[in-house]
Parts: sequence; C-alpha cells; structure tokens
Amino acid sequence: MAARGRMPMMQPQVIVLKEGTDTSQGVPQLLSNISACLAVCDTIRTTLGPRGMDKLIVDGQRRVTISNDGATIMKLLEVVQPAARTLVDIARAQDAEVGDGTTSVVLLAGELLKEVREFVEEGVSTQVIVKGFRRAAEMSIARIRELAVSVDRADGAEYRSLLEKCAATSMNSKLIGSQKEFFTQMVVDAVLRLDQEELDENMIGIKKIAGGAMQDSLLVDGVAFKKSFSYAGFEQQPKSLDAPRIVCLNVELELKAEKDNAEVRVDRVSEYQAVVDAEWKIIFDKLDQIVAAGATVVLSRLPIGDLATQYFADRNIFCAGRVTKDDIDRVCEATGCRVQSTTSGLAAAHLGTCERFEERQIGGQRFNLFRGCPQAKTCTIVLRGGAEQFIDEVERSLHDSIMVVRRAVKNQSVVAGGGAIEMELSRYLRDAARQIEGKQQLIVTAVAKALEVIPRQLCENAGFDTTDFITQLRARHAQDPDRFRWHGVDIEAEAVADLFAKFVWEPALVKINAISSAVEAACLILSVDETVSNQQSQDMMAGGQPMPGRGR
Repeated sequence: MAARGRMPMMQPQVIVLKEGTDTSQGVPQLLSNISACLAVCDTIRTTLGPRGMDKLIVDGQRRVTISNDGATIMKLLEVVQPAARTLVDIARAQDAEVGDGTTSVVLLAGELLKEVREFVEEGVSTQVIVKGFRRAAEMSIARIRELAVSVDRADGAEYRSLLEKCAATSMNSKLIGSQKEFFTQMVVDAVLRLDQEELDENMIGIKKIAGGAMQDSLLVDGVAFKKSFSYAGFEQQPKSLDAPRIVCLNVELELKAEKDNAEVRVDRVSEYQAVVDAEWKIIFDKLDQIVAAGATVVLSRLPIGDLATQYFADRNIFCAGRVTKDDIDRVCEATGCRVQSTTSGLAAAHLGTCERFEERQIGGQRFNLFRGCPQAKTCTIVLRGGAEQFIDEVERSLHDSIMVVRRAVKNQSVVAGGGAIEMELSRYLRDAARQIEGKQQLIVTAVAKALEVIPRQLCENAGFDTTDFITQLRARHAQDPDRFRWHGVDIEAEAVADLFAKFVWEPALVKINAISSAVEAACLILSVDETVSNQQSQDMMAGGQPMPGRGR
C-alpha cells in the first residue's frame, strides 16, 4: 500500500542544445526550403534569354550594379536562407566552370523542386525522389552526348565558324547583343591567341576606359596597360621603340628613406658622407647593370624613383614602376622575359622583345602597348563605353563569351540553344518513363516537365503566347524526333524553328554541367529535413551585430 501511494519518479529534463537554439524539422522544413528556393528563382526568372530584363542592385555601400548575368545577381542578392544559398553556389560553380548558363541552372533547380513539391506533401520519401532525379540526370546527359554534333578541327574555316556561333549565342541575351558581330570576332581572336593547350583566361587582359562608343573598343595583339605613376623626367623618355629589349624586375629603384627610429652615430663628417655615398653607389650600380644588359624598356612591380627615371631618360630608355602583377606576368608571357629579383648578373638572355612598343592616348588615359610579340600567348581587350555600370556589364558579358569559346575549343561538340535541347530531352524522358515501373516513373516524368521551364521562360520574357509555343514544340518533337530534334523558340522570327540551322549553337558541356549541377542542388535540398540555428546566427541573418564579448 505504501508503494502504491508513492509518487512516481519524474524523468530528468535533458538539455542538449544551447538555450535559444531554433530547430525546425520534418516535412514543414522541407517545404519551407523549397519555398525559399522558388522565391530566389522568381527574382532572376525574367533575366533569361535575348529579351530578358536587367536588374538594378544597390549594395550596402550604395554601389549600383546593372546586370542580367545570373551569377552576378545571385552574388549581389546576399541570400541568407541556408538552403537557398545552395542556388547561389551552383550559379557561381556554373560561372567558374563554363561561364554561361548561370540563370538556366538556377531556374532548372527551382523547377525540379517545384515539380516534386506535391510528392513531398503527399508523403513520398525524399530518397525515392533523389534516386529518380539522379536516374533522369544520367539519362539526360547520355542523350545530350548522343545528340551533340562535333566539328572537325582540321577544317580551319568551319572550326572558326563554330567558335563564332557559340560566342554569338552567348551574347544574344547580353547587353552587347546589338553589337554581337563586332564583339564575336574580338572574342574568338582573343581565345585563339592563347596557348591552345592551357587556355588560361587570365592571359586575356580586359581594360576599361570610360568614354566613346562600344565600337571604339579594340583588341591589342599583345599587352596593354594603363600608364603607372611617374616622376619628373618621365616626359623626356621615348614614347615609341622598334624591337625594344624588355626587362621585368621585382626591384625597387629609388633611394631608401631613413626609418624614423634609425640611429647612425658618426665621429666625423667624412663618415656621414661615406654612408650617403654608399646609398647612392648601390642604386647607381643597379642602374648601370640594367643599361649594360642592353635593356631599352624597364618594367618593375616596385617603385622607380625620380633619380632612376631621369637616369633612364638621359639614356633613351623607357621605364615604368608599380606595374601590377597581372600585367607583368602577361608581358613576360608575350615577350619571353622572366621577372628578375636582382640586377646582379643581368644579361641579354634575360631580356624579352617585341616588334614595337608605344605609349598612346586612348580616351582620357595613356596606355603602354606591346605589339607584335613573338611568343604571344596573351592579348588585351580595351573596352570603351559611356557609364561605368555599362562598361562593367560589357566586361561581364565578354567574360561569359570567352569562357564559352574556351569550352568549345576544348570540346568541339555543340547542341542547339533556344530551348531546343531541353524540349528534346523532355520528350525523351517522357518516352523512357513509360518503361519504368513504380514511383520512379512519376519522378522521371516530373523532371521531363521541369526541363520545359527554359523554353517556357524564353517565351514569357519575349512576350509570346507561351501555351501556343510549348504546344507546338511538344507536337513537333513527338511527331518526328529525328527531323524536329533541334526545333526551339526563335526569338527573332517569333516562331518555332530549327535553331541548329539558324546557328544558335551552345557547347554541349554547358548543358551537361547545368543539368548535373541543378540535379545535385535539388537532391541536396531534398536531403535536408532539419535545420538547427543558434541565436547568434539568427541575429546575424537578421542584419544585427553579434553581442560583444568580454575583454581578455
């Protein structure tokens, strides 16, 4: 009886997480993550295609950016929702890997999540959905490789035509689309001047000068960089040289200033004079060694002082100090010299050369140009334009085109753009899904429907009747897949047409990378069923500052 009347023992409360920690889990968390990703997609949805709109973004420092480049917009949006940041990452990865298709990869990932949202609400296991996504991605990538058309590199004219068409397609949706004939030649020439094995895009320098029109932009077959800070005596130096001998240094050619806390004790004036004479002797020895090596153009990453500037001017030698590392590296690549960290032992073998060096006025700035470089694996694009934001967007557009042409050089297989390949993949997956049993059939069909987001969005942004265009595309691809496989949305003709015949080409690698990245991002988001965020993280996401800690 005593035991029956005893109070039951209470279980002790176990606290695992810090007080104030927020946990969200289960299906509501999944749906919340999907909704956040769709909100991000809606932000950049209207930027897709030749008739896409631009976004004006003002950051925390009141800097204004006008762009329709997906990666740039995603980076500037400062997305704080953890799951939605995955879309920012895939946009950056697409930009770094292939340069183009950044908006497409985000839209595709968002559409995949949108199509399977009802399955998640109905209780279908996310692992089933993930398995179906990966299966559909493998089938799509295999189909792209099967359809891709390769161009023989031995035929120079046809090969160049392939590169020009890929560059023009990537420019269609950019600010420079109206001048794509002009910039297409420039981009292809720039990429073909690189080392065709390495294809290092860093060897293509892009310099921006405000003023003038876009058509005033020029491609320098070699290196061009803005004139650096110069001392008195610079105007007496030569402004053009034929067959110059170029030396690149990482040496400071100016008298060292005494340190504030330096102390030199001397007993006689002659001892002080000896210290001064030693400093002058050190710098004159360096200058004499440079002249003795036969250099007529001296470039240095470090400062070249007024004494050295006048010294070189008296001997008809051009010099420039504080040249940036990127410019020095490209000069070395173009002229065959190497950066020297000392002037001791400097000989003619360490010098580079080119056909002509000149300093000329471009717009409101003076530029140093090295032309006709014998070992030229580099070039420089000098961009002109009106507003600063305009030139920045032109630079981003050219970067995307350069990356696309690089990929086309490495992989000579192309597919049609304008939503043609997506519609063909959609038709292929629908047919293949009929042979699949179980829930996987529904998931593969959902992927097929999600792929239609690209042509659908192209139509919406161009103001076309979306239902009519998508219906026509579905009918043609289903009617005769071999004959109509390259039919997509022709924005210029406002009709459904064979885009391969109209030379709307894209490297197959762009599409392969976009599909694989979008599917992986969607799988990652669907695999997260719980989010744990501490109070400090929530405060910083809300824009607040973390609480200051105590002193040491």
